Amino acid sequence: MKKQWWQKEVVYQIYPKSFNDSNNDGIGDIKGITEKLDYLSDLGVTMLWICPIYKSPMDDNGYDISDYFDLAPEFGTMEDLDELIEKAKEKGIKIILDLVINHTSDEHEWFMEAIRNPESKYHNYYIFKDGKEVPNNWRSVFGGSVWEKVEGRDEYYFHAFGKKQPDLNWENKEVREILYNMVNHWLEKGIAGFRIDAITFIKKDLTYKDLEADGVDGLVKCTKASRNQPGIEEFLHELKRETFDKYNCVTVAEAPGVSYDELGDFIGENGYFSMIFDFKYADLDVASGSEWFKRIPWTIKELREKIMASQMAVQKYGWAANFIENHDQPRSTTKYLLNEASNEDAIKMMGAMYFLLRGTPFIYQGQELGMTNFERRSIEEFNDISSIDQYHRSIEEGFSKEEALKIVNLRSRDNSRTPFPWNSSEYGGFSSKKPWLGMIENYKEINAEAQVGQKGSIYEFYKDIINFRQNSVYSDCLIYGDIAPIDTKNDDLIAYTRHNNNETIYCYFNFSKKGVFEPLDMKDKKVIFNNLKDYEINEEGIVLKPHQALLVTINNMGEV
Repeated sequence: MKKQWWQKEVVYQIYPKSFNDSNNDGIGDIKGITEKLDYLSDLGVTMLWICPIYKSPMDDNGYDISDYFDLAPEFGTMEDLDELIEKAKEKGIKIILDLVINHTSDEHEWFMEAIRNPESKYHNYYIFKDGKEVPNNWRSVFGGSVWEKVEGRDEYYFHAFGKKQPDLNWENKEVREILYNMVNHWLEKGIAGFRIDAITFIKKDLTYKDLEADGVDGLVKCTKASRNQPGIEEFLHELKRETFDKYNCVTVAEAPGVSYDELGDFIGENGYFSMIFDFKYADLDVASGSEWFKRIPWTIKELREKIMASQMAVQKYGWAANFIENHDQPRSTTKYLLNEASNEDAIKMMGAMYFLLRGTPFIYQGQELGMTNFERRSIEEFNDISSIDQYHRSIEEGFSKEEALKIVNLRSRDNSRTPFPWNSSEYGGFSSKKPWLGMIENYKEINAEAQVGQKGSIYEFYKDIINFRQNSVYSDCLIYGDIAPIDTKNDDLIAYTRHNNNETIYCYFNFSKKGVFEPLDMKDKKVIFNNLKDYEINEEGIVLKPHQALLVTINNMGEV
């Protein structure tokens, strides 16, 4: 495909509420991000994705927006944001923001007016249904009915997510035009683009008919009728034409529910977005991404197959946004490495495995330190509304309180939202005041101060691998090269090639606690990347030590 500027970026995702608190109120803020630009620049990232900082009652931590043109006061002022954009630019770092346009907060002035005056035009900005009974049996993503009764009226409004997040009516052209003007306002401000939240939910099945229940609550997941529905293409083409096409910006879509044969529409040459996140391998441990209690066993072989299926499908049409962590996922160490979650060799190996896939790599805050999941002792310690819902739904489905808590600890979104540990002092140097969310238990051992500048640390490994992708003689191949799976006979190995022009790099990642032999019949083999101190290669192939990441090529491609 044609080269684009955003293919070379390395993106670092910031959850502002938990990154750095500059004014010691227990909540991270925009100035806190600006204070840490040296840390981010030293790591080598080139772009920051900042989760929502817009005005919000914070029922879903900012994904419930009450004013698209103003900032949440706890995060700072517009001047603070201007300063961040400018100072980041001086360090060669671009900024992208979250774009949340499927729904607003119920405290947005549009919705409040719609409730106050059902005859106003704002009533048609949302989805309302008249009646004395709940309109259908659809379940919201965060649990319970998608319908919330309007107090004092025989009327319900629709919310695919929380009840304080009413869905906008995308069938209303006026709504769409107002949203496009808002998008252009932010692009004019100088940001580099957007990560676009829940965008496949904007089109509903307009029959709103009942569906067969899939839980003991008698409800059915609304995703079956309100995600990636026929006709969404008209909205997405229009969104792109009226906004993104006017700027040389990057767009990264959260687009669950998109099948691989639809990728051409989403990320092809004339696709709606620059790239999308694929959650098929991220959710391999649960039967459904929204039902954590339906856990399923998985193997490294299955993980490999899902990752490579995703890579090959995306390569056919466009570009990938590669990740192993984000604000909606538990920590990758605990999820993918299980009992080896604290094994630094394993953490580095896994980091290299996803980072060198074809696509733009995304790093989530704290991932570069090898942060792990927490273990909360009661549901009262959780903040995330989805975690609390899953706990109660687990109990409804027959699990004990102890089992439900274990399930939620494994998958809670709060795992990745704990305050960033800058050092081993009280509250990890995040703030001098008790933070909005409890610290993780091991922050005194796993923190930035203990790793920055320390040879062999996970942070320094991430710094090295970023530099290797961005600035080595192999960069063109590692950034723009094609990818193909290596047919390995070792079930605990993930292996692939990156190929560009006459260059081929063989990439091997051993998830096993045992050494494995992998045949590679190639003369003049040269190891160009290794996460361990030594390696073993011979004429027949390579011997991968436990948790080893090894990149091999022919010995005539030059020096790093």
